[in-house]
Amino acid sequence: MRLIESVPNFSEGRRLDVIEQIVEEARKVESVWVLDYSSDPDHNRSVITITGEPEAVETALFSMTQKAEELIDLRNHSGEHPRMGATDVIPLVPVMNTTKEECITLSKRLGKRIGEELKIPVYLYEDSASAPERVSLSNIRKGEFENFASKIESEQWKPDFGPSEIHPSAGVVAIGCREYLIAFNVNLGTDKIEIADRISRSIRNISGGFRYVKALGFRLEDRDIVQISMNMTNYRKTPLFRVFEVIKSEAERYGVPIVGSEIVGLTPLQALVEVAEHYLRLEKFSGSTILEKRVLDFIADRDK
Repeated sequence: MRLIESVPNFSEGRRLDVIEQIVEEARKVESVWVLDYSSDPDHNRSVITITGEPEAVETALFSMTQKAEELIDLRNHSGEHPRMGATDVIPLVPVMNTTKEECITLSKRLGKRIGEELKIPVYLYEDSASAPERVSLSNIRKGEFENFASKIESEQWKPDFGPSEIHPSAGVVAIGCREYLIAFNVNLGTDKIEIADRISRSIRNISGGFRYVKALGFRLEDRDIVQISMNMTNYRKTPLFRVFEVIKSEAERYGVPIVGSEIVGLTPLQALVEVAEHYLRLEKFSGSTILEKRVLDFIADRDK
């Protein structure tokens, strides 16, 4: 079996009926499995995790993007999370018997179809990027939906596929092959956004922090607290526990406690194994001692 994973992000986290309709588009496609989806009303954003045969996933992603274009109008959208499209980003990750090169090819094929059939401008990012300035998603997204109409007019930001003007309601979308990404959020026991901003600056790569961390501070209005929202782009080189400890230390400087954390979507088992190994100070421990992993390894070897 050949499997890839995709974790499309949609700019809707409040109207759950809309999200259900988008998810249903994936459920209709044979050989595609919806593994997880979650919505955040403060961010006004939903993250859906699907996996399946590459061609089937491609079909599902196009249908989901089409449905989002029908149901989400960014002219009437607000939320804490930066966004530039109704379907904001479509990452592709090789999982089993597939390669990075195959995912790059798929991203270009899907981007071409979305651009031509839905008239939504498409930017290739990460491993699929067509130019150095397009590798970083945050660099592409800079200016967000409200300022993209002027941004797209410059030669530097001509889209890889689709028209050279934004879709009036669906904006633009980024598509690309990337490594596993862990969406990791830490909640602080304060309502002072400046504290979240300072700590975010101390840990994110662009400000001199960890090489594989992107971080922003957000308000969670419904809980009257603030959050440090992170994308961990390489958990092997920058583990969760290391970043958590720095956030904890920085928060203590301001007399602020950590009141909780969360992982949005799915995460590789090894990332959590490393957390357990660090905090429990386990000796002579490896992932092979985990019962479920041993069973899965046995099944994989048997099916080769």
